[in-house]
Amino acid sequence: MTLRTLWLVFAQAATIALAALFVVVTLRPEWLPARPAGPAPVVVHQTPGGAAGAAASYSLAVQRAVPGVVNVFTSREVQVPPHPFADDPIFRRFFGDLGEGATRRARSLGSGVVVSPSGYVLTNNHVVEGMDEIEVATPDGRTLKARIVGTDPETDLAVLKVDAEGLPAVAFGDIERVRVGDVVLAIGNPFGVGQTVTMGIVSALGRSGLGLTTYENLIQTDAAINRGNSGGALVDASGNLIGVNTAILSPTGGSLGIGFAVPVSTARSVMEQIVATGSVTRGFLGIEARELTPELAQTLGLPGGAGGAIAGRLTGGPAHQPGGRGGALLVAIHRRPVADSRMMLDIAAALKPGSKATLGLRRGGRGIDLQIVVGTRPKQPGR
Repeated sequence: MTLRTLWLVFAQAATIALAALFVVVTLRPEWLPARPAGPAPVVVHQTPGGAAGAAASYSLAVQRAVPGVVNVFTSREVQVPPHPFADDPIFRRFFGDLGEGATRRARSLGSGVVVSPSGYVLTNNHVVEGMDEIEVATPDGRTLKARIVGTDPETDLAVLKVDAEGLPAVAFGDIERVRVGDVVLAIGNPFGVGQTVTMGIVSALGRSGLGLTTYENLIQTDAAINRGNSGGALVDASGNLIGVNTAILSPTGGSLGIGFAVPVSTARSVMEQIVATGSVTRGFLGIEARELTPELAQTLGLPGGAGGAIAGRLTGGPAHQPGGRGGALLVAIHRRPVADSRMMLDIAAALKPGSKATLGLRRGGRGIDLQIVVGTRPKQPGR
């Protein structure tokens, strides 16, 4: 048998086999062997906080939190600079009186979080500061007049009150269980387009030194936060409040994935004080502390190490007594170690005014314990 004959036989056999396979697949697929099973289904594991680690949707968290996030609309009367043609009768006929003393209403917007069914709303101080008219719009379509109960410029928080009962409040979360990498949702009213939800993760915890507020222990997130989101809720994957959105880091004013929120622990403490007394009271030592750089340590003759360098003291303040002069290193407050000047500020703020405290100092190579009576931190102007 020649090679040509062999090739023809092979080609005919292959053609017949393919035709037979086509007929079986089309008319009798059950004759074919069963296919192997596909990959195993993905198992969604629960995190210690109870949130799904790989959830396909966060709709349940949104449904839980969204009813308690409101839009905050504010306005105030502002002076308008006199127009150069204000005295022209024709101009005034079409544009009205824009001369000396003319005013207009400046409007702004933000967001807020309902924290009590009786009508208390948390928002940012910069959202309501200086405003004479405040309205809150709820997700169910109601518009309610609001009044300011109290503000705290040093954490950029404010508490509003609306005359309504049975409002849906957002449940408080546990900031101690929040970790970098956790999924979070930012809920608010960006650019006034209406209530919006964005998703991201916790990028960092304990951010400070940004110059945004006096007391900074901020949550950083890449969930999109834009103008109008201020005062809105940052919630975990279960819909629990973990922070109040307060600022973004952006040269353009738009979201670049670097947003900050006041942690719920701080917001709750501030809110409870404002609701109870109308203001926030913090402890005060009356000393000026600076970061201990090598240059400052050499200038003041201080040893290196952790602590806040006491660069000055307030006349008549709690530390204005022998032993309280500048040129010392503050290493402990009431036996709590002080790592730097910011920790000193935080520890002092938590002390009860009128109580006694012991300052642990180091000066000239020896330790000194200074007994003081904690003062009340003076009210700081709005930022």
